[in-house]
Amino acid sequence: MADLKKTQKQHQDEYISRINKAIDYIEQNLNNELSLNTVAEKANFSPFHFHRLFGSIIGETLNQFINRLRLEKAASQLLNNPKKMITEIAFDCGFSGSATFARAFKNMFGISATNWRDNGYKKNSKICKTENKISQSRNKIWKESTISAMYIDPVNNNLNWRINMLDKANIQIEVKDVPERHIAYVRHIGPYKGDYNLFENMFNKLSKWAAPRDLLQFPKTEMMCIYYDDPGITAEDKLRVDACITISPETPVDGSIGKATVPGGKFAVAHFEIDSDEYESAWKVIYGDWLPQSGFQPDDRPCYELYLNNPKEHPENKHIVDIYVPVKPL
Repeated sequence: MADLKKTQKQHQDEYISRINKAIDYIEQNLNNELSLNTVAEKANFSPFHFHRLFGSIIGETLNQFINRLRLEKAASQLLNNPKKMITEIAFDCGFSGSATFARAFKNMFGISATNWRDNGYKKNSKICKTENKISQSRNKIWKESTISAMYIDPVNNNLNWRINMLDKANIQIEVKDVPERHIAYVRHIGPYKGDYNLFENMFNKLSKWAAPRDLLQFPKTEMMCIYYDDPGITAEDKLRVDACITISPETPVDGSIGKATVPGGKFAVAHFEIDSDEYESAWKVIYGDWLPQSGFQPDDRPCYELYLNNPKEHPENKHIVDIYVPVKPL
């Protein structure tokens, strides 16, 4: 019986691995044509069987999944790139024309792309539906923050900001060029907000795989989480997050452990020492307080958190974390 369960688990992990490879390929090629045959080939399934498997495992057909990611990417770009033409955004997100994009966007969000950009998203976004509640919560925890100084680091020539918090230690944000990172990951699709046990279980699973392979060599090995979706746009049950450790590019993976390369480039790196329930507030300091005054805008690459300590070993159980947000000049 034990052998049977082990075999079944191995088979299940193989399916997860193949589906994750397909999702990784889709994420990296949303602006290109994504045919069933091409994506199925990445997962090493026949197109006929892949179509059924993908729908059963992910809960959406392949076309629905691709279309949703493209529209969510477009919705985010409409807000983050106010000077970019809507037609240009449509093409950049993989749509064949502006008319096709317009119909698809209105069908998903209930309003036109123009109205979405002109604050119509506030009536449709989950973030804005709970805006007052979040704002009140944030004010209780963080109160008001102000940018007190901007300076250039004479050592590395990077731009730095110091943000004064009324009831917290000052926060340092640095814009710098970051190299790409090679990672092994465990993926979760679904709700994750405030679920500390979920993240702990994901990292435990990753560690159990990595430790026997001598891949946990701290501080050389880095632990991080990558976030692919905007919780204000993407439905909670479709949010994607990867718990990751850095590895060398030649490291083999197996089963449900995936492997990917995190793009490098220019990032805003914000350093925090926070409680477990303050992550959302930390992200809001970056997007709500720093970004609008910085001269930068979000770039189209994943954000991630880089964990610098074990909170259980901290005298106050604090989480020391660097939040990486990809940016480009306005």
